[in-house]
Parts: sequence; structure tokens; C-alpha cells
Amino acid sequence: MIKKPFQALAILPFAFGSLLGDGSSQQFVSPFTGQYLLAQKEMSLTNRYADKFVNNVFKDNILLNLAYLGDKVTSSKDIKWDEIAKPFQYEFKLEPKKTFAFHSDVQAKFQNSLVKTTNAHFNAQEGFKTDGYLFGDGVCHLASLINWAAREAGLEVEAPTNHNFANIPDVPKEYGVSIYSNPWSRGSNALQNLYITNNKTKPVAFRFAYQDNKVKVSVVELN
Repeated sequence: MIKKPFQALAILPFAFGSLLGDGSSQQFVSPFTGQYLLAQKEMSLTNRYADKFVNNVFKDNILLNLAYLGDKVTSSKDIKWDEIAKPFQYEFKLEPKKTFAFHSDVQAKFQNSLVKTTNAHFNAQEGFKTDGYLFGDGVCHLASLINWAAREAGLEVEAPTNHNFANIPDVPKEYGVSIYSNPWSRGSNALQNLYITNNKTKPVAFRFAYQDNKVKVSVVELN
């Protein structure tokens, strides 16, 4: 694949690169930083579910999960929904051979490499909402978006339980991830998790942006 010049977006404090008109990602290199955009995916938060009330529950849970991920929220006492719903950017770095997991109940083989989670367990105590079925409905959509981006970036990814029991709009079915966290079923939790290990020789950054009701995930290789 030919590497084209990395193009900065003025609205963001870091360069994301650009996309083709059909939304597919290409690999760019920045002449200033040597950063390679390996993958970039986005989804709308307006079409998570056909019912408006349920959609808004999904949306709020996704944004709250991102707030926990970025340490903007560390407990339910920190939750200010007006602040959580504002546009934002956040990134974390994953060094070679280190692992990100969506939540902290992980399989034994990842315990030594684990360095980052979303810092949440998707329950009522943490302020997550319910549509009448489960607290935290919607976070599987975020995990699936991250899974899609990470796989396209060529990282080592494991998602033991697929989300093929329900559609995830904007995300191809094969990238759906089932996420679950229950303090009394840690073994089951570990099987409903997402594990991403940096198998490259250089660090990678996961960059998140929320604007105009869309969540974007970019994976960038760093020099």
C-alpha cells in the first residue's frame, strides 16, 4: 500500500489523517512526527437502536464508558451528563507486547501483559443506565468498534464471544463483541471481554474522538 501524506484536521489537537469518501481507511505518514495511521473507524450514536428511548440509553452508556476510559469519570459521583455529552478527544498508548482489555476480569494468559482497561464494569453503582434489560446496554457497540479498528490495524486481537445474537449498526457482524461484567461470574466475564495486544515493534496509540453524534477510533503507529 502506498503511504500518503498525513493530513491534520484543524478541529483536533492531534492529527488523525483523512479518509476516502466511502469511509474506508488508508495508511498515512506524517512528515512531521512519523506517525502512521493504521486504521480508523467510526459509528453514529443516533442509530444504536430503533426505539428512541433505548437508543439514548445506549448512547449515554457509550459516552459514560468513554469518560471512564479517559479518567474523566472515576465514580458515579463524578458524573455530569452535560459534560460527558460534550465533544472530546482522548488517547492512550500501548507499548509493544502490552495488552488492553475492555474490562478487568481477564484470562490468565493476559494478566502479565495487561496495562489498560476502560476502568468500568457497566453497572448501576457506576452510573450506567438500563433500558429495562441490562445495565450498561450499548458498551458492546463501543467494544465492537474498537475491535474492528484494532483488527484492521493488524494488532493481535482476541474476542472470545461474538455479538452475533444482535445487530450492531455501522459495524460488520464479524467484528461484534459480547461484553459482560458480573462480580459473581469472573470466569464468564473473562470470556466476554476484548483483548488487544500490540504485536508491533513500535508503540501504538488508540485515539478517540466524539463530535456531531459520532464516535471515531483511530489506531496510530508511533515512532
